[in-house]
Amino acid sequence: MKTLFRPFLLLALALPLVLAACGSKEPEQRAAFTQFLQTRIVDKPGVRVPKLTEEEKKSFGDYAAQYAVITDFNAAMDASVKPMGSLMQKGAVRSLNDVIARRDDIKTVQTALKDMGEALTKEQAKADAARAQLKQPDDLKAVYDKAYAKTVTVPADTFREVLPQISGTLDSSLKVAEYVEAHKAQIDLSGPMPKVQDPTVLAELNKLRQDLTAQAQKVQQAQTRLQAVMLGG
Repeated sequence: MKTLFRPFLLLALALPLVLAACGSKEPEQRAAFTQFLQTRIVDKPGVRVPKLTEEEKKSFGDYAAQYAVITDFNAAMDASVKPMGSLMQKGAVRSLNDVIARRDDIKTVQTALKDMGEALTKEQAKADAARAQLKQPDDLKAVYDKAYAKTVTVPADTFREVLPQISGTLDSSLKVAEYVEAHKAQIDLSGPMPKVQDPTVLAELNKLRQDLTAQAQKVQQAQTRLQAVMLGG
């Protein structure tokens, strides 16, 4: 019994040391991940989400999966908003004739923008739910929260603010088109500038055009704000 008990006792005494040695990597992994978030995301201008190298994944250990919450959202956001450039071109109008001729295009763009906003909201909710499940020590959580806000919350919220403003401009365009169509007998669009004999119609048309110009200015301001968020500035 003694010969069997002694090796067992030595093993039992050594086991906590083995477990402690295995667990000792967590502080190093946490420190590496925290430093990465601070220096590569928080301290950098704009929205930057670097792709991890294999060495970085190894150095972060299980924390690499926490970074995936951020990268997965940004990949989904990029996919959602990627069509925005082509949509803006499709919805752009340069004259009243343009507005009238491209009403269907404008409506298509409005629908696409609405879908874009809904997709973005869905992806952010998914990321927020995953974020809520993460187990993090306080020192890491403080930095992760900043990185998450910068790469997920702020860009998503800003995009959602911009999309309705763009849609509002398109609404104003459609109102102009509908008014011109309803009063085409009084509005001559054959020249570079519309000619209107009826002063009431002219006043109403000018009011609608002024509203369209104001909406377009809001969109420009919103785009500038979005660019500042994404690129820094």
